[in-house]
Amino acid sequence: MLIVEPGYPLDPGPKAILEQSHTLMTTLFEPEENYFLGFEALCTPDVHFFIAREGETVFGTGAVVDKDGYGEVKSMFTANAARGRGVGAAILRALEDHARSLGLPVLKLETALRLPEAVRLYARHGFTECGRFGDYRPNDTSYFMEKPLT
Repeated sequence: MLIVEPGYPLDPGPKAILEQSHTLMTTLFEPEENYFLGFEALCTPDVHFFIAREGETVFGTGAVVDKDGYGEVKSMFTANAARGRGVGAAILRALEDHARSLGLPVLKLETALRLPEAVRLYARHGFTECGRFGDYRPNDTSYFMEKPLT
């Protein structure tokens, strides 16, 4: 049974998933096009980090960052062995529920059209394209989405 719960990014299971994600992102995108959060940044009080696991095996991660007036989805990643099993959807639902509990009116995220599985996941869960937000610099790869929570 898949369990989604708060986690700690530096624990071995989540850290291994995040390392897989960072490796993929650095393979696909130029350094200036990568906006993933480092391990220490994921441990700050404004970041709410979640894991999806079966038993002791961690299959996915995700976080919501409490920004000024919105939440930002970060560090969404599912291990290859768990793709197609609903891990990403389960984490995204938990992040949405948590963002609502924080009183955040909208969730926003940055992804890329080169990650069609991610774009489809977000679209299936009600995210739609939006303009650039926050500190993101203009580039040719970022694709921005949002979902109102109210």
